[in-house]
Amino acid sequence: MSGASTAVWGRAEQQDFRSRVRGCLLGGAIGDALGAGVVSDSLAGIRTAHGQEGVTDFVPAYGRRGAVTDDTQLTLFTVDGLIRAQVRRDTGAWHPPTDVFRAYQRWAATQREWGPDERRKDDGWLAREEWLYVRRDPARTCLTGLADEAMGTLDRPKNPDADDCGAVMRSAPFGLLVGWEPQLVFQLAVECAAQTHGHPTGYLAAGAFAVVVHGLARGESLDNGVQQALMQLVTRPGHEETVEALKHAVGAVRQGLPSATRVESLGEGRTAGEALAIGLYCALVAEDVRHGLLLAVNHGGDSDSTGSVCGNLLGVLHGETALPPGWLAELEGRQTILELADDFSMEMTQGPALHTPAASAPGWLARYPRA
Repeated sequence: MSGASTAVWGRAEQQDFRSRVRGCLLGGAIGDALGAGVVSDSLAGIRTAHGQEGVTDFVPAYGRRGAVTDDTQLTLFTVDGLIRAQVRRDTGAWHPPTDVFRAYQRWAATQREWGPDERRKDDGWLAREEWLYVRRDPARTCLTGLADEAMGTLDRPKNPDADDCGAVMRSAPFGLLVGWEPQLVFQLAVECAAQTHGHPTGYLAAGAFAVVVHGLARGESLDNGVQQALMQLVTRPGHEETVEALKHAVGAVRQGLPSATRVESLGEGRTAGEALAIGLYCALVAEDVRHGLLLAVNHGGDSDSTGSVCGNLLGVLHGETALPPGWLAELEGRQTILELADDFSMEMTQGPALHTPAASAPGWLARYPRA
């Protein structure tokens, strides 16, 4: 798998890319936090508790407003793994799925340990962030898929029947590899999804989502991104459910004004295809980021994951300055997310200035060890 880019980045291009990366990660986290307090509540229950409009702001979850779930946690470790893959390439080793798998195992450690183990110097800085050492109802499939050192592959995937949204909701960062071609982005996202989700819908929806994000990160439209995703899907065995989910999302746009009822016609967001369809539909019809995110979480189902998917899409489409500042101010982990987003942007646009096989910035290797 080769994904190196030889493009030269101008200053304006770097600034635009950084804004999209920040928007993608922060937008996904905001959507996650908006849905966290109403996960699995029925639409009627949401309206009874919060009024006819439903949720219009953060609802306390896990003891605070703006709390994120495992969706955001795993997305951050996906980014960490992608940076580590680029850094380790200097050693002659180049297998991004392995680096992402190791990052996911570092996330798994946060779910079973009390806090960072300072003796593990090779963990890097993200795994030393204490606020990540909390359980936020992680998907069982993610925990079991990462329970041992054996990495799931497409030939031998973990959890062969798993088609839930636990892989798609963490896969937006693959789409931020703008120097890669869409087919390589799709392949990497699919391979990494199979580490925990072995059902074709579980991993193909992750690949499709990454390709849509990829198009937006390159400045293309949502519609073009969907068409690119469909092109990648149709050649893969077991693609039918994911293709149908994308077509349902696009078709729902033409059926009238956006509504919670129309969102619920796409499912509950518990399967990978449903979460992708709902998040995509809400992004397609969104008047602005706020409108799209509230539409994505006001339904009976997996509101944090559908909010996260929609937020990733709207964030990368519009950039960080389009995100509602009041929500950003209360978002859990905002500083960590910003720091990681900026590190990813630097790695993708200025990597050779940070590390080469011959010489590297010590501070960068301390953050992202080659081991």
